[in-house]
Amino acid sequence: MNTPTSLEELLAQMVSFDTVNPLVGGPADGEEKLAAHLETLARGWGLSTRRAAVPGNTSGARNLIITCEPVPGGEWLMFESHLDTVSVAGMTIAPHGGKIEGGRLYGRGACDTKGSGAAMLWAMREYARDARRPRNAALVFAVDEEVRMTGAQGFAKNELKEFLPKLRGVIVGEPTLLKPIVAHNGVIRWRTITRGRAVHSSIPSKGVSAISAMLKVVETFESKYVPTVTRSHPLTGSAAASVNVIRGGAAVNIIPAYCEIECDRRTVPGETEEMILRERDSVLAGQPVEHDSLYVVPSMDDALGRDFHQWISPVLTRHGCDATGRGAAYVTDASHYAAAGAPSIVFGPGDLAQAHTKDEWVALDQLNKASAVYLDLLRVPA
Repeated sequence: MNTPTSLEELLAQMVSFDTVNPLVGGPADGEEKLAAHLETLARGWGLSTRRAAVPGNTSGARNLIITCEPVPGGEWLMFESHLDTVSVAGMTIAPHGGKIEGGRLYGRGACDTKGSGAAMLWAMREYARDARRPRNAALVFAVDEEVRMTGAQGFAKNELKEFLPKLRGVIVGEPTLLKPIVAHNGVIRWRTITRGRAVHSSIPSKGVSAISAMLKVVETFESKYVPTVTRSHPLTGSAAASVNVIRGGAAVNIIPAYCEIECDRRTVPGETEEMILRERDSVLAGQPVEHDSLYVVPSMDDALGRDFHQWISPVLTRHGCDATGRGAAYVTDASHYAAAGAPSIVFGPGDLAQAHTKDEWVALDQLNKASAVYLDLLRVPA
């Protein structure tokens, strides 16, 4: 594949790689192939690269870390974007075509979030050519954001500490319409299990139905727990709780011995995992249930990143962006970096309304403006 000569060409190349997350039907090596291509490009542009293993990632895909270190011992500014995408099922355009038409580039991931990643890498390319480079720059291409966030968790736990002593902050690329997200909600997901005793359905009185037991659990959860989920945050909105998956039974002629539900609890800044689980257990006390954890993403408060937001705001304003800090109800990789002590802000080209859609696209004017913003942030005098 040729070396791209424009940001648009770089993004089209990135979109051409099938990086649908393997856990939703994508190829096991999709993220690795894209990372290898980006690594080759980065090295050709004079940037340093390394790969970092991701604990718990069953596909074996590794994070890609790209750096430019003109000031040894100096300040770092870090960017991050994820490599994987959601499924291409139901798309009405060529998912990996990268077609440009009407000022837009189309394809899976163009908006969420290869557009951000391309703009960040192009800014790094330009910065590497600058005669005056006042700070060090790093770009992390993380794997597995769309399902389990193992890439972000692994980087936050292992490699991030190398940068933290001199880290100005992390800009996480997501489609925000070039508006800074300074706080967002988190999520806790768990599985609740009921067990019964299986017998032939001709003698149901000899068995115990796990499904019947689960019906009582769901009724208690929705009538006594959900109404208590009332906390809110001025930027991110309200907390929420819901039961969204149920599985149970083995055959129509067997009293079910097993049933499970999967619950989703959206948390606002200030709520902790310990707090949430304690409140859940209090409501379900006395019910014959078991729980296990599926997924935890902490919420992100705006307090840690307040100074970082103030630092980037003049550059955003100079480029015609609204620098007002906003909140979001969704979760991003930024949660894990902020939880590890890194001031983090979510900012990137594209509109969330175009992410994961049947004809996903990103506006080229936003793409180019994002890259210009990223580059100018690197150039702010130390």
